[in-house]
Amino acid sequence: MTTGAGLAGRSALVTGAASGIGRAVAAGLAAAGAGVVLADLDGDRCEAAAKEIEAAGHPGRVAAAVADVTDPEAWARLTRTARRCFGYPTLLVNNAGVLGGHGLAGVTADEWDRVVDVSQRGTWLGMQTVVPFMHLAGGGAIVNVSSVFGQIGSGAAFAYHGAKGAVAAMTRAAAVELAAAGIRVNAVSPGLVETPMTVGLPEQFVADFVAATPMGRMAVPREIAAAVLFLLSDDASFVTGTDLLVDGGYAAK
Repeated sequence: MTTGAGLAGRSALVTGAASGIGRAVAAGLAAAGAGVVLADLDGDRCEAAAKEIEAAGHPGRVAAAVADVTDPEAWARLTRTARRCFGYPTLLVNNAGVLGGHGLAGVTADEWDRVVDVSQRGTWLGMQTVVPFMHLAGGGAIVNVSSVFGQIGSGAAFAYHGAKGAVAAMTRAAAVELAAAGIRVNAVSPGLVETPMTVGLPEQFVADFVAATPMGRMAVPREIAAAVLFLLSDDASFVTGTDLLVDGGYAAK
């Protein structure tokens, strides 16, 4: 994975970091010289991911933390951890998310609350909590992980579409609001990615999605992480308010 400019010595927070895209982002940040707090609801897997990143040649650059991104107090604890370990957090990746497969008619209130709370509320709380430290530090960069389903319909996953569409809208709103303070806010919208979260998807859905993807395959986490690292880095110093599709051409049809 290539690394972007200006990441060394920075303090970063990555949610949903125990596996998949979040873990790949955290590993890439550590390799680029940043100090990274890996946050996840699954504390054991998060700790294991942090130890693996350290063992890969990045000792002292990672810390693991259990966090429910829907809880403001959890975010306060995360920022305290980041400040104690690496200084004011100036890089934030809101990656935590959960799937919900039902269409409009089948969505329950519990499914709606669970999917929207993690993706939409979690992203809002993350930005609201971390941005004040970016102000103190004189700037920062945020990447929110949305989805190709934030831009197009699929005929299912109604709550997931709604949540990811909101993430993209919040990204644009925050980008305009924070630009003058030197804080850039962007989104990355993956297509289908080989992660533990997608392992349980119906085989026919996966086959149809891959068949409809011009590049003819799913992504792997490092391909999404590379896009995230670019947007966090100084190489993207004039990029804010964008939603970068990393979907193998799926939305271009």
